[in-house]
Amino acid sequence: MRALLIPRLDGPGAAVFADVPEPGGAHPWANGERLLVDVRAAGVSFPDLLQTRGGYQHGLPAPYVPGGEFAGVVVEAPAGTRFRPGDRVAGLSVFGALAERVLAIPRYTVHLPEELSWEQGAAFFLNYATAWFTLFRAAFRDGESVLVHGAAGGVGTATLDMLRGRAAPAIALVSTAAKAAVAIQAGADHAVQIRDGWSAEVRELAAGRGVDVVVDPVGGDRVVESLRSLDLGGRLMVVGFAAGQIPEVRLNRLLLRDLTVMGVALEPWVERHPEVAGQMVEELEKAAAAGTLRPLVGHRLGWAQAPEALHILDRRAATGKVVVTVSD
Repeated sequence: MRALLIPRLDGPGAAVFADVPEPGGAHPWANGERLLVDVRAAGVSFPDLLQTRGGYQHGLPAPYVPGGEFAGVVVEAPAGTRFRPGDRVAGLSVFGALAERVLAIPRYTVHLPEELSWEQGAAFFLNYATAWFTLFRAAFRDGESVLVHGAAGGVGTATLDMLRGRAAPAIALVSTAAKAAVAIQAGADHAVQIRDGWSAEVRELAAGRGVDVVVDPVGGDRVVESLRSLDLGGRLMVVGFAAGQIPEVRLNRLLLRDLTVMGVALEPWVERHPEVAGQMVEELEKAAAAGTLRPLVGHRLGWAQAPEALHILDRRAATGKVVVTVSD
């Protein structure tokens, strides 16, 4: 089958098209359950970029096929699962989606309603599962205020979409006016551009006190301002480090205002609490079927442009989800 291959861990420039064998067996995370999907569209995200340089904790040695997310049609499904051949599905693959067929993980796969395109399906699971789990871990309650970093990116836009009509307010932190417009489209009530002392503007927008929750998939040197933007008892959710730098926190900043810094990693939590995966999938499927979620495809590329998907991430030029149409 045709695929995009990473033959060596030299970065996204190493990607080449190749013919590779159809995947055999089951996905390593699927407990032996073979769920094989014909890929219609594939999504890439920051972990895909990290792994081209060997930096992702769930990565594979080269050569491997990238693509952490897919939308497509079930070809083979294990007995006793919710899936049947012919089902329209989307889900997390971790790797392998930039190919004609991919092995899926049943607990991280959802039925895709007809109202969502294949490209929207490829923009759905990973970002919305991350957003859902972040709000779950934060114990977010409707009516709380939330600041979202990287608000024009995949996780950022999904988080804002899930907060639409629920946060009071939802505030986006962005680097440009163009990204501010994307964040407002995604559901933000306000957009703040990064400048010296931006936390003061955030506090002013949050009733002068600060926000209840900060969602940060970026990391880097923003952590002090993030803590300053929090209200008493606020929670800083550490989702990732897209900026490439892992910040440090002085604990006295947490003590003085009863703040919490909390990590967000879905897979270890599901290993200990498997029922959470079922709850998450059920809620995401219901929301998708009800039409309340609107996955934002910021970059739609044809198959011949597939290597460019990784370069868009490398240039930090992505808004919304970067998606490759694999097959019509």
